[in-house]
Amino acid sequence: MARPLIQMALDSLDFDQTVALADQVAPYVDIFEIGTPCIKYNGINLVKALRQRYPDKLLLVDLKTMDAGEYEAGAFYAAGADICTVLGVSGLATIAGVIKAAKKHAAETQIDLINVADKAECARESVKLGAQIVGIHTGLDAQAAGQTPFGDLNDIARLGLGVRISVAGGIKQATVQQVVEAGANIIVVGAAIYGAPSPAEAAREIRELVDAAAA
Repeated sequence: MARPLIQMALDSLDFDQTVALADQVAPYVDIFEIGTPCIKYNGINLVKALRQRYPDKLLLVDLKTMDAGEYEAGAFYAAGADICTVLGVSGLATIAGVIKAAKKHAAETQIDLINVADKAECARESVKLGAQIVGIHTGLDAQAAGQTPFGDLNDIARLGLGVRISVAGGIKQATVQQVVEAGANIIVVGAAIYGAPSPAEAAREIRELVDAAAA
């Protein structure tokens, strides 16, 4: 199988702390995700800063767009985002708008299935519109209630949509190999890295586990 990508969720509200964390984990990750709280607080200047600092990394802006898809996402693609997210619950018109903006900049769109009732149908329709990544996302509140992304991952992987599947939701060293084996192409890791005593060491360990599972 193709080497799965590791996506680092940058969730701090502090601009300098976000950049410092990126510096620590850069050797081991493929995608820097500017998380939703982080992008709301820091705005487009953080996108530009990380794009300049890391031209070789993929940069995902977790906008979770809900309306005005083309208008909202366009500015972030122009600033250097490779991927922007749009909520599946936003509806097909909004999803199509983000995809249109992405195409203008030779970039990609990720559909986020968080809180979508019929995830399979939403994934199918989004891919028909041109979304390149389907995101399985168990949010923090759902994680606190004991939910995991594994069931949804299995369901979406079985659809054979021919696009990359991204998985987020409390993934850590003990579960990352299970995620890879279930068919994830992009593994999103947050607290397991930024909450570790040494984020760099945690990122290195996860990189090794992912590569071993994909071998």
